[in-house]
Amino acid sequence: MLVIVAPGQGAQTPGFLEPWLEDPAFAGRLDWLSAVAGIDLAHYGTKADAETIRDTAIAQPLLVASSLLAALAVFPHPSDAFRTMGAAAGHSVGEIAAAVGVGVLSAEQAMVLVRERGKAMAAAAKHAATSMTAVLGGDRDEVLAKIAEHGLVAANDNGPGQVVAAGTVEQLAAFAEDGPAKARLIPLSVAGAFHTEHMEPAVQVLGHYAQAITTHDPRSRLISNRDGQIVHDGREVLQRLVQQVSAPVRWDLCMQTMADLNVTGILEMPPAGTLTGIAKRALKGVETFALKTPDQLDDARAFVEKHGSPSEIDASPTWRLLVSPMKGIFTRGEQEPRESGDSVQPGETVAIVKSLRDSLEVKAPHGGIVVEWLVEEGDPVSPGQPLVRLHPQAGAR
Repeated sequence: MLVIVAPGQGAQTPGFLEPWLEDPAFAGRLDWLSAVAGIDLAHYGTKADAETIRDTAIAQPLLVASSLLAALAVFPHPSDAFRTMGAAAGHSVGEIAAAVGVGVLSAEQAMVLVRERGKAMAAAAKHAATSMTAVLGGDRDEVLAKIAEHGLVAANDNGPGQVVAAGTVEQLAAFAEDGPAKARLIPLSVAGAFHTEHMEPAVQVLGHYAQAITTHDPRSRLISNRDGQIVHDGREVLQRLVQQVSAPVRWDLCMQTMADLNVTGILEMPPAGTLTGIAKRALKGVETFALKTPDQLDDARAFVEKHGSPSEIDASPTWRLLVSPMKGIFTRGEQEPRESGDSVQPGETVAIVKSLRDSLEVKAPHGGIVVEWLVEEGDPVSPGQPLVRLHPQAGAR
C-alpha cells in the first residue's frame, strides 16, 4: 500500500523550488496559487533567504503550494491518484495539502485557508514570547514527564526519540537547565509555540472562515494529525484542520495507523526528507521516497506503480460509505441494528470499533438509507475499511 505525505513548517529551505520552476506548467500553476494566496511564491521559493521564509505567514502557503503542485506533476490527472493512493497524511500545515489530495478541499480553498492560517498564527505568536525545542533521545516516559513538569506541551510527538516541547521562552529555558536524562535538546528557529493553547486566537479566526467553506468527503483514506484516525466526513476534516492549530500533532499515531494498514511505501512531497527520515526509524521495512527535485519524477511514478493499490473508498458520489476510523473489531453495538432499507438519522451511531486501547463510535454524519453492510458482527477491520453503504435520503446534504 502507498501512503503520500506532505511535510510541515520547518522543512522549507532557501531556493528549494528553483529546479521546479524550469517546468512552464509548474511555474504557471505556481503563479495562479500565488494570485490566490496574495504572495509571490516563486520569489520566496527561489530567491528569499532562510530568515525570510521562516516567517509563518510565508512558510505555510509556500509549503502547501509546493506539495500540491508536485503531486500534480506526479499525477497529471488527479483522479489517477485515487486509483493508486491507499492513504494520505500531512504533518501540521501539510495536512491541508493532504486534504486537497483526497478531495476534501480545492487547491484554491486550501491556499486561502493556509494564507489566513499563517497570518493568524503569526499574529497569535506575538501575544507572548514562546518557542519550541526538539527533544532527541531519552526515555519516552521520562521525556513526556519532564515536559509536563515544566508546564510545556509535547506539541509534536513524532515517535520514538523525537518529541518537540513548546511553551514560553522562560519555561523552555528552565527545561534546558533541567531536561530529561540522556536526551539532546535543540532549540528550534520558529516564531512561536505552535500546536499549543498559545495558538487559540488563530483557532477562533479560522473557525469563523471555515463556516463559509464547502467540503467533499475524502475519496481516499485521510489520516488525522489529532489521533491517527481515518476521517471520512469532509466537514469533520475541516473542523480538525481548524482545531489542530492549537492541538498537538500526533505523528506517532499517524505512523501507527500506517503500520496497521500494512503500508509498503511512503512518498513524501517536496520539500521532502523530514517525514521519510522519521519513517525510516519508526517503520522498519517500509520503503520511502523523498521527492525533492523534478528529475526524480520518473522514479517517483515507478515507486507509485510499485506500491499503489486502488482506494477502497473511491466510490460513486451517489453512495455514502461509513468507514472504520481505526484497526479493531467491528460490532453494531447494543442498539437495535439497522438492516438494508432502514433509515439512519444524521449523527446516529450505527457501529462501534473496539481495539485494545479504545472504543470508537462510527456515526452517519448525513444520515441515509442502509443499502448493504460490508462486514459481519465481530469481524476484524482495518483503518478506513468500508463498513456500510448508505443511500442519501431526499433533502439530505
